[in-house]
Amino acid sequence: MLTKTRQAMKIAIMDRKRAGLVVAKLQHSLLCSYSMIHKDIRQMSTKNVEEIRKAQRAEGPATILGIGTATPSNCILQADYPDHYFRVTKSEHMIELKEKFMRMCEKSMIKKRYFYLNEAILRENPNMCAHIAPSLDARRDMIMEEVPRLGQEAARKAIQEWGQPISKITHIVFCTLAGMELPGFDYHLIKQLGLDPSVKRVMLYQQGCFAGGTVLRIAKDLAENNRGARVLVVCSEATVALFRGPSQTHLDSLVIQAAFGDGAAAVIVGADPDDTSLERPLFQLVSASQTILPCSDEGSIGHGQVSEVGITFNMSKNVPLITSNNIEKRLEEAFTPLGIKDWNSIFWIAHPGGPAILDHIEAKLGLKEERLRATRQVLSEYGIMISSTVLFIMDEMRKKSMEEGKATAGEGLEWGVLFGFGPGFTVETVVLHSLPINQTATPHDKSTNRLN
Repeated sequence: MLTKTRQAMKIAIMDRKRAGLVVAKLQHSLLCSYSMIHKDIRQMSTKNVEEIRKAQRAEGPATILGIGTATPSNCILQADYPDHYFRVTKSEHMIELKEKFMRMCEKSMIKKRYFYLNEAILRENPNMCAHIAPSLDARRDMIMEEVPRLGQEAARKAIQEWGQPISKITHIVFCTLAGMELPGFDYHLIKQLGLDPSVKRVMLYQQGCFAGGTVLRIAKDLAENNRGARVLVVCSEATVALFRGPSQTHLDSLVIQAAFGDGAAAVIVGADPDDTSLERPLFQLVSASQTILPCSDEGSIGHGQVSEVGITFNMSKNVPLITSNNIEKRLEEAFTPLGIKDWNSIFWIAHPGGPAILDHIEAKLGLKEERLRATRQVLSEYGIMISSTVLFIMDEMRKKSMEEGKATAGEGLEWGVLFGFGPGFTVETVVLHSLPINQTATPHDKSTNRLN
């Protein structure tokens, strides 16, 4: 009996071990299955994310698909400006300062400029004619009227040249030095043009003369990271915030009065142009970067501030030298990947900043005179229009290239650079690839009104 009991217990123990092994194997099998399922889910999830990311991005680089510009109707010849300026500011008694200002205007290489401000407006706002007097509210009201008006005019021209329905616009980038409002000028432009309320907006204030490159850099990122995106870029600048009477102790303000003018420029930026809808790209935006130059700070190179008297600037005589001493490094960083070392083999769209800056750049790099022809032409015909200036130069270059029968919109050359210089001292560098003219649009050649 005892033997049978022991045998039964032994059998029970063996059965329990077998059962434990079975359970362990089953658990292992379940764990393996769970691990494989989890791995498959993870792989599927990763694959889905990658597919989504790929589907969201454009295949090709961002391109310029249309350009438009606008200026106020009030045009003043540079030769007449000293008399006009000292008359409207009631400063004709400052004879020596006026003579100094006349020499500044003569050396500026500017023939004429366009302004919103005229004598009638300034008579009604005498505080704006003083060098330092409370006038911010009056300036703000004018800016709120003129900046969006000019921007809208330039935008309509760019859209007309682009030739596509405005329903295809997906993003807006609006830039201006002056004015601040909530919601901003980007919001108002959507309303004025009748764009879809879902259009995504970027509003840039208080940037300065380098920002013509900034807006292209932002638009490039938007276009290349959002498949099918069409970005309306608008730079609209008015000197309303900068205008003030002369001062014996603040000669840097006279530099602004002698050189700056009003103007707006707009471009349409998009990747993967649609051949079926006759989109004709002018330039590809190959790369874009921003840098603060070494050994420069806001106090020594350029510093602006907003106060109850408007925007005041402190400027430095060292800007031309600092710019020319640092520009070749920016070029090397941008063009080494392309194997380009000859700076005369590329076309140039450089923010003018004044003749001294251009002369220093030419001398430092050994540039031929024709390389900065478009830049000097725009400086001559419009003065310095802050962020919009480089887009005016781009427009001038492609028009002249077409008129002269060049092979590309970039003066017949394949590669080019756009430089923006401004406070900080900040430099924007955009590498451009110019496309054959027979693939590009003739300026404003599309008669169909697309603003509906």
